[in-house]
Amino acid sequence: MDKFTVLTGVAAPLPIVNVDTDMIIPKQHLKTIKRTGLGVALFEEMRYDMNGKENPDFVLNKPAYRKAQILVAGDNFGCGSSREHAPWALLDFGIRCVISTSFADIFYNNCFKNGILPVKVSKEDLDKLMDDASRGSNSTLTVDLEKQEIKGPDGGTVKFEIDPFRRKCLLEGLDDIGLTLQHAGDIDAYEAKGKTTQPWLHAAKA
Repeated sequence: MDKFTVLTGVAAPLPIVNVDTDMIIPKQHLKTIKRTGLGVALFEEMRYDMNGKENPDFVLNKPAYRKAQILVAGDNFGCGSSREHAPWALLDFGIRCVISTSFADIFYNNCFKNGILPVKVSKEDLDKLMDDASRGSNSTLTVDLEKQEIKGPDGGTVKFEIDPFRRKCLLEGLDDIGLTLQHAGDIDAYEAKGKTTQPWLHAAKA
């Protein structure tokens, strides 16, 4: 998993509340188990019309936001079904950080497991950041996970809280597999000891 330390990028405003996972990635795209290739279908029903043509009014289709890396969204982002494809689609599009006042728990947890930083802020701070994100080509934010702060284009700063363990995992690029591999030496030692103390188990495996 890619590390998340400091991200400076275009922030796209999505002032919609209760954006559920089906809006993020529709159910017809859940057949794949690959984490790549879903970015084109991100927010599909809002990005495209019935004929598959881009909707010019949708924020991610506007020239200033086509390469957005940060999403500033309304309350309760990521609600609905517990599909991990939602953060996969965001990441494949290029989104590394989502800012909102609240997230659905499962989506929130899945973000950390896939290298996306979900940031919770107050309603007042979200309004400021939404205004920053609405500036088109000038809508650049800097998200510093080490300092736990977001800087706007005018130099204003918003502080945010995050669980220390989750912060550490993102800073070091550790998903569940990476965390397990940190204990590879202990696992190997346990297996080696087992071959001596419980040889019948290892013989069965062979």
